[in-house]
Amino acid sequence: MMKKCLITAIFSFMCLFVCLSCAARVSGSLLADGKADITIYAALEPRMAMLIGTLADAAGAAQPGAPLLNGPSLSAAISESPGVASASLANKTPTAVEGPLKISQIGDFLASGREQGFISFEQGTASRDSRCAVSLDLVSGQEILGLISPEIGAYLAALMAPIATGEEMAKAEYVALVASVYGRGIADEISRAAILASIDFPGQVRSARGGTFSGRRAEFSIPLLDILVLEAPLDYEVIWR
Repeated sequence: MMKKCLITAIFSFMCLFVCLSCAARVSGSLLADGKADITIYAALEPRMAMLIGTLADAAGAAQPGAPLLNGPSLSAAISESPGVASASLANKTPTAVEGPLKISQIGDFLASGREQGFISFEQGTASRDSRCAVSLDLVSGQEILGLISPEIGAYLAALMAPIATGEEMAKAEYVALVASVYGRGIADEISRAAILASIDFPGQVRSARGGTFSGRRAEFSIPLLDILVLEAPLDYEVIWR
C-alpha cells in the first residue's frame, strides 16, 4: 500500500518546537518498520530572536545567560511526546539547536490521544506500494502545540499565529497583522522562512506530492507561513515501492 509523507509532519513539528525558527533543516531516514532517525537543525533569525527575547522578558520567563532555544529543555519535552523514542538537542549557539530525534513509530508521532494521528503509515506488500502521509490543520496544529510545550504555544499566540489562536485567516492578512504590530522586519522574516527536509525512504520513491524525489530520497521546502497560518491544511504524500 502507499504511505503519506513523514517529511512534512516532521517539518511541522520542527517549526512548532523551535518557536518560529526561521532557518530549519531536517534530514534522516524512515525505516520499513515505521521507525525514523532524524537530525534536526534550527536557528532563529536576528529580528525573531530579539522579539522572542523581549516576549520572554515581558512574561518573566527569561533567565540571564540562558539560550532562547534551550536544547536540553526541548529534548526533555519532546522525549515525552507520543511516538518519540528519544531526542537529544544541543545548543550550537543561544539561538540555534541541533541533534538527533528518534521516532519509535511514525503513525503514533504526536498522535495526541486520537485514534489516528496526523500522520498515516501503510506498509506495502510485494504487489502494493508503501505510503506515508500527513495532514495538518488548525485543529491538529493546536493539539500538537499542547503536547510539545505551553510556553511555545504562548509565544505563538503572542505572535497571533492562527495555529495557536485557532482563528481562520489568510496568509496575506496574517503578514499584514504581524507587520502592523511587530514591524515589517519581523513580517518579512516570517514570509521568507522555510523548513527544508531531505528524507530517505525504504525503497524507490515513485511520487512525492508537494516535493521532489530521486532514487530513495524525497526533498521538501515548506514555507513557515503555511504552517503558522494553515489557511489550507498541509497535505503531503510520499509513495515508494
